[in-house]
Amino acid sequence: MSSTPVPAEPVTPEPVREVPHTLLTQSWLDLAFLHWPADPADIAPLLPAGTVPDTHDGATYVGLVAFRMHRIGWFDLPGIPYLGTFPETNVRLYSVDGNGRRGVVFRSLEASRLLPVVVARTAFRLPYTWARMTIHRDSDTITYTSTRRWPGPRGAHSRITVRTREPLEHPTDLEHFLTARWGMHSTHFGRTLYLPNVHPRWPLHRAELLDCDDELVAAAGLPRPIGPPASVLYSPGVPVHFGHPTRTTTH
Repeated sequence: MSSTPVPAEPVTPEPVREVPHTLLTQSWLDLAFLHWPADPADIAPLLPAGTVPDTHDGATYVGLVAFRMHRIGWFDLPGIPYLGTFPETNVRLYSVDGNGRRGVVFRSLEASRLLPVVVARTAFRLPYTWARMTIHRDSDTITYTSTRRWPGPRGAHSRITVRTREPLEHPTDLEHFLTARWGMHSTHFGRTLYLPNVHPRWPLHRAELLDCDDELVAAAGLPRPIGPPASVLYSPGVPVHFGHPTRTTTH
């Protein structure tokens, strides 16, 4: 039986719910957030059942986010230093479900460690791919590179260079919308799940995009972005806790 969707939860810089039991821990460090607007009608078919594009002023967004994953750990155990620490670049969309929960949907996640890729693909059905990756910092300039190894399209690459700037004392509503996401939607054996997360408020900085040569957005089945991104941000990062997944309401 279908039910009426509840209104979307507010966009807040602090977590909108608690995670009483930790499933995973990790830290996201040295993040570059690049975002382009997209037509919700183009994005809707790419989202899991029971979710629709989340919008801001009528537009939804495609995100290209590069960062350093640091010390993935299970439950409250210490994180793993080598296998749990690696560069990552993901292509993500923005979603809201029938329970009103806002989240992200990953179209691809490049990572430089093969074992975490295999575990994420088999156990969580997440679209992780194995890639050759580097992150190089020179003063206030950071370059993220990635070339896909497996699965295909083999050789799909991304190169992003940003210059970090001043901290954002008062992020805009759009900047909160693009970064303050307290969960993810995914499809797991035909069911749509919501995996909640909590972390401190993002320390955001303005950033200047110096270079973007990317094939990952197109490889994820999305139109190649035209023109510069609408938003470029940097964050030194946050520690993150993930809770246990729950099913979404399907209408």
